[in-house]
Amino acid sequence: MSPGSPEDAAWRAILDRVPGRTGAKSGNVSPAGAGSQSGIESLWQIYLPLASCETLAIAQLGQTLDGYIATRTGHSRYVTGPEDIRHLHRLRALVDAVVVGAGTIAADDPLLTVRKVVGPSPVRVILDPSGRVDPRARVFRNAEARTLWLRSARRAPSVPAPPSVETVALEEREEDGFAPADILRLLAERGLPRVLIEGGGITVSRFLAAGVLDRLHVTVAPVVLGSGRASLTLPPVDRLDQALRPRCRYFPLGNDMLFDLDLRP
Repeated sequence: MSPGSPEDAAWRAILDRVPGRTGAKSGNVSPAGAGSQSGIESLWQIYLPLASCETLAIAQLGQTLDGYIATRTGHSRYVTGPEDIRHLHRLRALVDAVVVGAGTIAADDPLLTVRKVVGPSPVRVILDPSGRVDPRARVFRNAEARTLWLRSARRAPSVPAPPSVETVALEEREEDGFAPADILRLLAERGLPRVLIEGGGITVSRFLAAGVLDRLHVTVAPVVLGSGRASLTLPPVDRLDQALRPRCRYFPLGNDMLFDLDLRP
């Protein structure tokens, strides 16, 4: 997407609709006059509903056809193609905060900044109730965006946080870590009401099971692993009529397919 192109203009117009940002515009937006290409239409359809929300809790995953996000060794670069990587960066640019678990930091050592598209980088939020994240991780050494390191209020930090990182103590109200609702509440209180839950699969699954997500984006790549780390792991059900069947839209992203699941009542 080159600067000055119709796609670039459409994306910048979408960014302008994010509430609370300097220069944010209100009112109806339509793709009229922006071009008739299917790519531009998809931009409006995928991202405008997200940009116009005052509050938002959205999660995303990229997985294989058979439901894996990584091999059994944790290798995941890259399950999906470059179009989905760009999609992820667009989601980052549209939110106030991006949340990942300790496992994602250990496995991928991500920066969690916006680099593939125009847009601001969100506040990076690292969930680390057990205190196992290496303070030498890139997300702590990179100063392009603010970083919040959520630690357990029950445990004293074993290592100090780098000077550019803010450590936040949060009570563990669940056996396996922080309650998702508590995390979203803490972020909203800090002026970060629009949140992307980026990974990994366990973290996304916990937010989904807690019923606090507004939307879930799952991009499926035409890849078969046969084994590996599962995408979503939810409490078991005995009957198919007990399965989650949200409203769904789908969009091609290169060779992959994006499923946009609306989880609101």
